[in-house]
Amino acid sequence: MNWDTVEGNWKQIKGTVKARWGKLTDDDINVIAGKRQELSGRLQAAYGLTKEQAERQIERFELLHK
Repeated sequence: MNWDTVEGNWKQIKGTVKARWGKLTDDDINVIAGKRQELSGRLQAAYGLTKEQAERQIERFELLHK
């Protein structure tokens, strides 16, 4: 799955994102709205990750949900 697919199918995928990163609130999920950079920033804030750590988690998420 590439990120364009995630963004285009956000309504279907957001439950999976919420299950994967439970610290993200419903407001976070709504603000992210499929935007990869926004997800990365929210993960950094919620989990205390570096930008690189957040990006690696997002990449793994993409690979698992192809």
